[in-house]
Amino acid sequence: MTYESLMIANQTITKIEVKGKEYAEVNQRIRVFRMLYPNGSIETNIESLEKGICVMSAVVKDDFGSVIGVGHAYEKEDSSFINKTSYIENCETSAVGRALGMCGIGIDTSVASADEVLNAIKQQEEMSLISDAQYNTLMKCIPNHNQTVENVCNFFKVKDLRELTVKHFMILMNKIGEQ
Repeated sequence: MTYESLMIANQTITKIEVKGKEYAEVNQRIRVFRMLYPNGSIETNIESLEKGICVMSAVVKDDFGSVIGVGHAYEKEDSSFINKTSYIENCETSAVGRALGMCGIGIDTSVASADEVLNAIKQQEEMSLISDAQYNTLMKCIPNHNQTVENVCNFFKVKDLRELTVKHFMILMNKIGEQ
């Protein structure tokens, strides 16, 4: 395979825009890999799986079995909505996307795939502090569900409700919805 054929194949990748940059999704990278290496292989391995944390590796081989790319990924169970049920699968997809990126597939702007970037953005948003509107919602909901602000703060190990993260807010809203 030549650099020119890689560039031509990369032009067939449909990308999505995230925060003003274009990123290739992993399924697009896999499609191009199969186009370039119809007899190649993508092998994944769980390097570590304990305490809700998965570390995965992916090895990409050409048609002759030579390693042309390696990637790794780390995912934590419950770190995002998708990871509540599929953190191992999500980790595998990320590792494959990174390994294909190391082969030059779908990396016009970044080795990271669209899936990785979107997941990172979501995790950052979940770790930001609650907004005034979310604070006001909690101040109304907590007493209506036989709770106190002090109990909620103690549960999340914060001194004030304004120290809660968006993820904490979502957990509380889910618990309130279950009652």
